[in-house]
Amino acid sequence: MARIFLTHPPEALKNYFGDRAVAGLKALGEVRFNSAGRELSTKELIEAARGCELIVSYRQTPGEAELFRNSPDLVAFSRCAIDIRNVDVPVASEMGILVTQASAGFVASVAEWIVGAMIDLGRGISAANAVYHTGKVPDATMGRQLRGATLGVIGYGQIGRYQCELGLAMGMRVLVSDPHARMDHAALVQLDLPELLSQSDFVVCLAVATEATEKLMNAQAFAKMKPGAFFINASRGNLVDEAALQQALDSGHLAGCALDVGRAPDQMPTPALARHPKVIATPHLAGLTPESIEHQSLETVAQAAEIVKGRAPRGAVNAASATRLAHLRKA
Repeated sequence: MARIFLTHPPEALKNYFGDRAVAGLKALGEVRFNSAGRELSTKELIEAARGCELIVSYRQTPGEAELFRNSPDLVAFSRCAIDIRNVDVPVASEMGILVTQASAGFVASVAEWIVGAMIDLGRGISAANAVYHTGKVPDATMGRQLRGATLGVIGYGQIGRYQCELGLAMGMRVLVSDPHARMDHAALVQLDLPELLSQSDFVVCLAVATEATEKLMNAQAFAKMKPGAFFINASRGNLVDEAALQQALDSGHLAGCALDVGRAPDQMPTPALARHPKVIATPHLAGLTPESIEHQSLETVAQAAEIVKGRAPRGAVNAASATRLAHLRKA
């Protein structure tokens, strides 16, 4: 029987893995749990997972070189998320350890959150609600409808494509900026980023976080946006220069902003920016629905089922270097 270690702390196990996925792993072998009630340090993880062939990792658990170099029984490190930026894949490969990642199961969930954010920003729903909660009656202010407005989508990946379809369905003019993709949709307009920013009423940031996109939305980019436009970030905090965003809000150049991500721990919005009166912020929950979480956790179980048979599953990122899989084929 395979030995599997789950790194998720209790709350994360409940919200980001679930009972069905736990049962699926238990059907494959002995499952050990993180009993510390918090994230484990790498040294703690090495000790807790000693003797395990597979580690199933929560997104905040780093896969550091120290772990891979000091886990002689470890065959695979399986991330129950897409983001593996904190996993040292080169060292895992050097040690013959397989690394896997999950696919995006949160496309619809995140895109729906963005639609909600656009409606909230354009109609001042949260602001009015906050005044009512103080026992006062808010002023009735003129809002903006989405139909007829221009939506600018930065990044044409899976969420970006879905977001564009939702925008079109609501009667919006939809612009896209992505230097790595070509539009095959006649209703979409592809533009360079400065042009998109200058024409959009709502700018939605969905680009991938890389070194090239670090602070993609900086002071120059915010200055290019239409006066009175709204900015929404549901990708990663790395893409935004937060000081520049705050300045654009303070100056009145932007009418408002919605953030589900930022530079705080676990990619959450920074509290200092989140409390700005023109900001709507949520704690990295756009993808937190049962459907999206089960997509990734059950996919991780399916990957584990292949791994315990000594096979590299779909989602493997270094299959050619995963020499330790042979240990399981012999078991």
